[in-house]
Amino acid sequence: MKPTLFVLAAGMGSRYGGLKQLDGLGPNGETIMDYSIYDAIRGGFGKVVFVIRHSFEQDFREKIIKKYEHVIPVELVFQELEYLPAGFQLNPERVKPWGTNHALLMGKDVIKEPFAVINADDFYGRESFKILAEYLSGLDGQKNHYCMIGYQVGNTLSEKGSVARGICEKDQDNNLTSVVERTYIIRDTDGCIKYKDNDEQLVPIAENTPVSMNMWGFTPEYFDYSEAIFTDFLKENSNNIKAEFFIPLAVNQLVITGKAVVKVLETPSKWFGVTYTDDRQSVVDKINRLVEQGEYPAKLF
Repeated sequence: MKPTLFVLAAGMGSRYGGLKQLDGLGPNGETIMDYSIYDAIRGGFGKVVFVIRHSFEQDFREKIIKKYEHVIPVELVFQELEYLPAGFQLNPERVKPWGTNHALLMGKDVIKEPFAVINADDFYGRESFKILAEYLSGLDGQKNHYCMIGYQVGNTLSEKGSVARGICEKDQDNNLTSVVERTYIIRDTDGCIKYKDNDEQLVPIAENTPVSMNMWGFTPEYFDYSEAIFTDFLKENSNNIKAEFFIPLAVNQLVITGKAVVKVLETPSKWFGVTYTDDRQSVVDKINRLVEQGEYPAKLF
């Protein structure tokens, strides 16, 4: 059975402004998602599931899903703030989304096979999808063996401001030993890459430090683990209107407790994306170069 690609597209891109998932950046108005879907299909994925919010469903169906329906099966699920486990109620003051692993939970009822998770607004590169599909195709029927695509942090930064990344540590067998979401990583004026720790201090890290770009591979029991961890998370954070339930938080807990093994799959691909408005032209230029080099056709779908 071919693996499924689960695309997290519920975010509105507050730093960039507007619904950046629908922004046409390719020569024929292609979105970054279009390139991800194209790469996923030729890499070996068999279905695509999008998680979005109800507020932009119509636009999404008309501008995005129509392009793919004739080439690959597509399903749609929804993330809303009030979608919480039984016994929990939404704090009326909360406006911030619950985070990436909450969005992932929305796919439980429609994904029953090994699956990959990606962000809608990140350009991951052809080779990364191929590596991920090949690994996931070997997991059918297995449990508790996951993976992530590891990028070198120096290849994932924005020239326009700070970024958020999951900083990873791994053992000699390339199994993940920890991943910590750092919400402020930047190349400082001295050329060194640094992140802010929990005490707001800048900590230097090496250029080739592996980081998560939210490109993961799981098998379906991960949903059950996530529900249990989310329940514990809410018990501790229900009154914290800014707390977020990130995928690295759940993965880290499973790794530390020995419930799962996560293989770090290194990729030669370079990541790029539109984190800030000023990033847009750079992304347009990079896509045009890839088209000129023959990596992608001028019109994808």
